[in-house]
Amino acid sequence: MSLSRSVYVIAALGGLVASRIGLAGVAAAAPAAVPQTANASPPQAPRDGDEDVRWAWPSAGAVKASFDDAKVKGLVLGGKAGDPVLAAADGRVVYAGSGLRGYGNLVILKHNTTYLTAYAHNQTLLVKEDQNVKRGQKIAEMGSTDADSVQLHFEIRRQGKPIDPAKLLPPR
Repeated sequence: MSLSRSVYVIAALGGLVASRIGLAGVAAAAPAAVPQTANASPPQAPRDGDEDVRWAWPSAGAVKASFDDAKVKGLVLGGKAGDPVLAAADGRVVYAGSGLRGYGNLVILKHNTTYLTAYAHNQTLLVKEDQNVKRGQKIAEMGSTDADSVQLHFEIRRQGKPIDPAKLLPPR
């Protein structure tokens, strides 16, 4: 993984989203600032409707750990190795790899200028960067990479900040 890709992934999950993700109003983490030119476009503001994402559960597994801003930045869902991991909403794959320690095989989807989701600890990744995916599409298989047991660590981030996925996902 290149240094710029590593900075990008760490920034995306650290709450400071790099410019490639394009979330407005969030500071970008970069090794050095790039001067703006007269022809540079301003950052995009969230479009109307960016709050209107149709969410779905990324796994049928039971919730093993709930959101806790201090400890668990998402939900931990249980399951068996190989269980399907599904896209929680339509989006584009902005990262698929294992370059961020502690997340194992990881997929990050960008849904719009406001939301992205992260799916960690997979045994197999079934998507590639820049691929468009649909809500409910199988994007990975559950595993235990960088985890003590088979699980899916699932995060929803709003403008780079982790939020409780249970508040957005439909009731089961």
